[in-house]
Amino acid sequence: MRTEEESDHAGRFPPMSQPFPFSALVAQDELKLALLCAAVDPSIGGVLIFGDRGTGKSTAVRALAALLPPMRVIAECHYGCDPQSPQFWCSDCRARPVGRRLKTRQAPVPVIDLPLGATEDRVVGTLNLEQALSAGIRTFEPGLLARANRGFLYVDEVNLLEDHLVDLLIDVAASGENLVEREGLSVRHPARFVLVGSGNPEEGELRPQLLDRFGLSVEIRTPQDIEQRMQIVRRRDDFERNAEAFMDTWQPQEALVRRQIIAARRRLANVVLPEEALRWAAQLCTRVGTDGLRGELTLVRAARALAALHAKRSVTPTELEQVAAGALRHRLRRDPLDEAGSTVRIERALREQGSQRE
Repeated sequence: MRTEEESDHAGRFPPMSQPFPFSALVAQDELKLALLCAAVDPSIGGVLIFGDRGTGKSTAVRALAALLPPMRVIAECHYGCDPQSPQFWCSDCRARPVGRRLKTRQAPVPVIDLPLGATEDRVVGTLNLEQALSAGIRTFEPGLLARANRGFLYVDEVNLLEDHLVDLLIDVAASGENLVEREGLSVRHPARFVLVGSGNPEEGELRPQLLDRFGLSVEIRTPQDIEQRMQIVRRRDDFERNAEAFMDTWQPQEALVRRQIIAARRRLANVVLPEEALRWAAQLCTRVGTDGLRGELTLVRAARALAALHAKRSVTPTELEQVAAGALRHRLRRDPLDEAGSTVRIERALREQGSQRE
């Protein structure tokens, strides 16, 4: 039985499993846009969020995952394999007898935290020691990468992640699967997730190899507008005082955003990328001097996802301009003759390109 003090404490704070509503987030428009694009098209390659502490980075990630519709998975599968995508099934699902009815269930989109101090075994998976010792059976104990399949893998302070874990993430992010060979086990399973990393740039830089694996990057700063700060604090306070009532207030807006994501996913494959838009993207990447062609690929994929969100049939320079900074700012070469930041350089290039078009 709860004491009066315990009941009062429970009333003031929302349950730990209750995420803040995505649509109630104040400002941080670029962050919300990047996460929505990644939710519509995971092939964009994840989102890197750099900025001040306490600006809602992890709150936004968990809020989006809670907003997404539940996914259909194969029942009893440790990896949440998609029954509609047999090309990405794990070995156990592939080994199911032909003709046997496939049992499925609904599951929430996972958001898995990768702690900085995590061991390699915890991340990739390892031998189940309990079964090995008690029954003499060698079975695989899935790790964090398995649990994150078809969801989000969130790494806070990603710039402080140990090198051996960075190497693991680079390999898995490139291949979409995790291969574990140890203690007499050889297991290969799907690990296709949206990689989301956050951190403070003042605490260290991210290794270039991992930096390039993020599709979009976002820079966040503490709001300086007084009214905006007041609104953020007011909404957070209302949420913590009565989470249920707050969620009820924002439920219609949450449902609207959820429907937009579902509709955008359905129309994504039919969004056309005109030759003019592709040329525009290539010219911008050449103008700002991005390394490789991953910048163009990310730029057009993000623009296509944004066009799908806006219910457009084709990509235009308008969508490309909106996602240009996020797709390119972390791919620019450092210019010793230009002290301007990457975001400023991209904005300048956009103005130059726009004036030439006119």
